[in-house]
Amino acid sequence: MRRLPRLVRPAVRTVTYTRWLHLFIGAVAAPVVGLIYPGLDGSGGGNWLLPLVPLPLVAVAACVPGMRVAETMQAQLLLFPRPRTPHRRPDLGIAGSPSASWGDRWRVFIWLTVRLWLGFGVTVVTINGVVLMLGLLTPSLWPPFGSPLPLLGPWSWWYPLLAPVTGVTLIALTWGAGALMAGLAPRLLGPSPAERFAELEERTERLQERTRLARELHDTIGHALTIAVVQAGAARAAGTPEFTDRALAAIEDTGREALSELDRVLRLLREDANPTEQRLTLAHAGRLVESARGAGADVTAETDGDVDALPGPVSHEGYRMLQESLTNALRHAGPVPVTVRIEVRDGRLELEVRNKLPAESRDFRDGGSGLRGLRERAVLLGGVAEYGPHEGEWRVRVTLPLR
Repeated sequence: MRRLPRLVRPAVRTVTYTRWLHLFIGAVAAPVVGLIYPGLDGSGGGNWLLPLVPLPLVAVAACVPGMRVAETMQAQLLLFPRPRTPHRRPDLGIAGSPSASWGDRWRVFIWLTVRLWLGFGVTVVTINGVVLMLGLLTPSLWPPFGSPLPLLGPWSWWYPLLAPVTGVTLIALTWGAGALMAGLAPRLLGPSPAERFAELEERTERLQERTRLARELHDTIGHALTIAVVQAGAARAAGTPEFTDRALAAIEDTGREALSELDRVLRLLREDANPTEQRLTLAHAGRLVESARGAGADVTAETDGDVDALPGPVSHEGYRMLQESLTNALRHAGPVPVTVRIEVRDGRLELEVRNKLPAESRDFRDGGSGLRGLRERAVLLGGVAEYGPHEGEWRVRVTLPLR
């Protein structure tokens, strides 16, 4: 079809005729109501007023919220028929939900009115045009009914030559009317600005939730792998059965916790678990400290304040920040002395992790993606996170408000 001339394509495309059918269905209300009242005029003089008669019924139908769903289904089926190629259907910008406001109902009323009037005009012109084209092709049938054109006797042989012009005009009219309805559909049947804003908010929330789950997977798996690598390296360097046994036990415990956390996140992705169910908080900070000690780091932990009374989101994010800080220290500095301070006072949580600064590590000095994610967590909670060299040590300092 792409090789055909552009002017010929509308005549051979299925969408041209499905759109005509869509207009025809919309125009049926006019003659049906006209038969009941005021009745059809046999002379045809007053029949052009028929599209005005059903307007009260059209207004009542537009007030029904489900009418937009019905019109959307017809528009998708007839105005935008599915292509034969199995590629993904493009977004048509048409709402598939019932009308939620009077503004939506008003737009549906305009849509039904345009479809009624335009469909009535196209239907009348099409039917009369087809009859005229048949008469032009067979002039001998017309004498009993009168000549279809103001041409007499000698010029009647011109009639068949005018039939193709009539056909082209009808196809052009049908294509233009269908294209007009297809262009109006997203504007009159599409979602309102309020619906678009609500959909955007929902999509943003889904993206934020996916980002949060991805960050939790990064923290959990990254911490477990770091502990396993450090433990395996330390066991190889020690070369004693006792240390090897302790290293394998620590790797086993860390791996088991990582699998449990991975299962929880996957359940959240499947939406069959409570988001707050079994979430690790700063009350479990001792688990992280023991895991780091098992990896060979000399961790000194100090807690000041009631950690158990922290709000859920603050405590959970604080746990993830502590996990990322310890993982970062083990990954880049190795089993070095680490100082952890957790303090709750004056309506805020302060978390600080300090360790010996490694001699050369560009990723450590730049912070890496993990610590940049840590800063993003703090900003989302209205807090601040700082990291970098400080007095000959690497320091991660986080301050989060409790409200």
